[in-house]
Amino acid sequence: MNVQTEKNNKVFISGEIVSEAEFSHEVYGEGFYEMSVLVKRLSGQGDVLPVTVSERLIADRDLRPGVTVNALGQFRSYNKLVDGKSKLMLTVFVRELLDYAPVKNPNTIVLSGYICKPPVYRTTPFNREIADILLAVNRSYNKSDYIPCIAWGRNARFAKNLAVGEKIAIAGRIQSREYQKRITEEDVRTLTAYEVSVSKLAAYENAENFDTDAEFGFVDYSAAAGQAINVYTD
Repeated sequence: MNVQTEKNNKVFISGEIVSEAEFSHEVYGEGFYEMSVLVKRLSGQGDVLPVTVSERLIADRDLRPGVTVNALGQFRSYNKLVDGKSKLMLTVFVRELLDYAPVKNPNTIVLSGYICKPPVYRTTPFNREIADILLAVNRSYNKSDYIPCIAWGRNARFAKNLAVGEKIAIAGRIQSREYQKRITEEDVRTLTAYEVSVSKLAAYENAENFDTDAEFGFVDYSAAAGQAINVYTD
């Protein structure tokens, strides 16, 4: 399925590769590699995002640290055994590599899926409203991706009343966030969480308001797709 026809999980990132591509896993004889990509925000801050690319896409590409990559794909989840426990891992799964950025915003995601646990609503000491959402997004072959999202302000107020099983559509960006986890009294580790920072949220029956190309701000998507270096179609 081509990215152009996908509506429920669509990602574009443009940023600088900051780690070597390392072998991750193999599926039906095809290898997949992981790397980290630094995507700058308008504020100048950056998010370092995990990216997974098929060997077929990188065969003729120079994807070394310092190189800028423009990628279309999906935000996917998988379970990995870490310290004897199953941990939800997240990655930008690349479907197309482009030779230029067709999008004004270098970090854009549009998702639609189902609320799979009650949203957690809270306020900060400065009375900023926040809601944590876990969204189940369907994928081909009866698979689903479980994507943590964070909403702010009026979006948080809307989200706090959502029930498990309701379907919503969101637009936003993928962000990385460091936090500290105490393993033992002496062992405190700095870890990184990944989530979707929501800029727009709607009940799915109003999802026709989400023109995915408009949310992405594509300059000319049809032209950009024609400039794809490679396309991964699984």
